[in-house]
Amino acid sequence: MKPVVRSLLETDLYKFTMWQALMHTHPGANGEYDFRCRNEPAYPLAELKDDVERELDHLCSLMFSEEEVEYLRGLRFIKSDFADFLTLFRFQRKFIQVSTDGPHLRIHASGPLVHVMGFEIFVLYIVNELYFRRFDQDAAIVEARVRLNQKIEELRAFDEEPKRATPFEFFDFGVRRRFSGEWHDEVVATLARELPQFFKGTSNVYLAKKYNLVPIGTMAHEYLQAYQAFGVRLVDFQKAALEDWVQEYRGDLGTALTDVVGMNAFLNDFDLYFAKLFDGLRHDSGDPVEWGEKALAHYARLRIDPRTKRLVFSDALTVPKALMLYRHFADRTTLGFGIGTKLTNDTPYPALNIVMKLTRCNGQPVAKLADTAGKSMCTDETFLAYLRQVFNHPGE
Repeated sequence: MKPVVRSLLETDLYKFTMWQALMHTHPGANGEYDFRCRNEPAYPLAELKDDVERELDHLCSLMFSEEEVEYLRGLRFIKSDFADFLTLFRFQRKFIQVSTDGPHLRIHASGPLVHVMGFEIFVLYIVNELYFRRFDQDAAIVEARVRLNQKIEELRAFDEEPKRATPFEFFDFGVRRRFSGEWHDEVVATLARELPQFFKGTSNVYLAKKYNLVPIGTMAHEYLQAYQAFGVRLVDFQKAALEDWVQEYRGDLGTALTDVVGMNAFLNDFDLYFAKLFDGLRHDSGDPVEWGEKALAHYARLRIDPRTKRLVFSDALTVPKALMLYRHFADRTTLGFGIGTKLTNDTPYPALNIVMKLTRCNGQPVAKLADTAGKSMCTDETFLAYLRQVFNHPGE
């Protein structure tokens, strides 16, 4: 079997942007990440342990090529010292361990944050691809192509509708939960060829480079979570994280993630200063219509024209759901839609719902308090309760 990981460039763009920001602001930080499967797999993931070990050995043998680093240097927000660091970077096998607990697969990464934060996306698509290799590959791809063509036809039919104030644009966010690397490649190539008016980029930096697409992404939960352990008052961690981001990127990468401790607590911190500096907001949990209405009302209270801002939706999207949200908001603000699993793993076989989250930083617990039941993750219930109290979060 050929290795799953083709290149160290094949990860989400926001891994590089968070990596650079944290290398510059907190280069000595340490972190711990834990893998979890949130749904019931068709067979025990513990059976994959030896294969995962082999794939991690391969991952830790790879380095960025000179051509790959030069591609990253060409992105105006990537700084020269970070690119220089990547020319030397190699994942260290000692920082990641694989074990089993009955039928469950356990993967734990622990070490300097700038060395372990990159493991996440690779671990997730390694487990996914190994898992689905045990199914009928030919049957899966035949049905996946049928479903992809249905999405294309649905969007072509939508193209006949009267035009709205803002265009419909969507992106591929599916690297972490894809069926396979080959299928992901085919999906992106097909969408770029068949729907250039709608398909505007991919979070997969390797495929963005390969197909000359825009790499998409800014920040994920781990970036803001880490600030819960960086010595600022807990109540101020979001403001500290957003301020460091502004100073790092000076107007680039201006989409802020809103649900680390819930949308309400985020908006309490997202004052006029940040609302003017950031281009928009990303939704990743909770009711998307309710979230969007809250965001637009917040901009209105700050006397900011929401048509100058952007709402990006990325939570469990399908094409019909994205079109529904577009029709609801299109005349009031600019929109973007990041579709993941339902682009790159829409087959007859149920997708895995797997995550690998930052659970401790600098020896302290950190947590995410999502607006959707089941998406929160923390290994310390006492800290989770304290976080809920500080931010008046109702819990799940």
